[in-house]
Amino acid sequence: MEALRTAIEKQVLSLTGLALGGIDFENPPGDPGLFGPQSVTWQVHSDFTAMLCGGVSALLLQMLHPLALAGVWDHSNFREDMLGRLCRTSQFISVTSFGPTAEAERLIAKVKAIHLQVTGTGNRGEPYAASDPSLLTWVHVAESSRFLASYLRYRNPHLSPARQDAYYQEAARVAEALGARDVPTSCAAVADYLQQMRPQLICDERTLAVVRILLAAPVPSALARPFGALVMQAGIDLLPNWAQQQLGFTLGKAKRRLVRVGVRGVARVLRAAVRNGAYPRAVRRMAKTVD
Repeated sequence: MEALRTAIEKQVLSLTGLALGGIDFENPPGDPGLFGPQSVTWQVHSDFTAMLCGGVSALLLQMLHPLALAGVWDHSNFREDMLGRLCRTSQFISVTSFGPTAEAERLIAKVKAIHLQVTGTGNRGEPYAASDPSLLTWVHVAESSRFLASYLRYRNPHLSPARQDAYYQEAARVAEALGARDVPTSCAAVADYLQQMRPQLICDERTLAVVRILLAAPVPSALARPFGALVMQAGIDLLPNWAQQQLGFTLGKAKRRLVRVGVRGVARVLRAAVRNGAYPRAVRRMAKTVD
């Protein structure tokens, strides 16, 4: 059984930012990082399955913004290396969530510098810049709202409204450090923001091309392929209904039920198997005695 657990964990971690290496989550001893173990961020981001499903949903939602899409289309190698792109995104999230303070701040500065180089013109002639505060806010809200939605569905549907609002307040710190402005910091404000953004969102051929590439993203092995397909369907299911319709997805009640039951079953297995992800390593860091 231990060999099976280790094999499952190895495949899971290959899908995360830990696969890129270079970050020591277990040192320095006692460093709480940007949030610390009592934060809602540690609570929500600690569940790998919920984060993976929420991450897929976030990417689908983000791509409905034509200028967010243009930046990815023009400056990312996602067509050739979708798994690498996902791992880099995962690394940023895991380090800013659970990493030591200095590493989190270093990565934020690195991403800010990269954003300054990402400029261009959308396919409708609009100029874009990844450092645009309003665009950063869109990317952030799409991401944080899907992470929380996934956590509520697959880990803890009883998280209090106050804790949910606190999650958005904490998450805004990273967005603002990257340059976002007017970041909504409550469930009500996020819901209002998403409604206000709907007239700006577009699904065109480039959007659908990115969706096709994402849904066909490679998995570590043939055995993991059914899990990968399940996660993609769960990501679709986590989208707001209007976003599903805009992207052309139709999930009937029976399929939704099968997806949700399947993800919950897989989540139980992964929670038992994964002992060396970013969150457990951060917990071990906090437990160390400072010399």
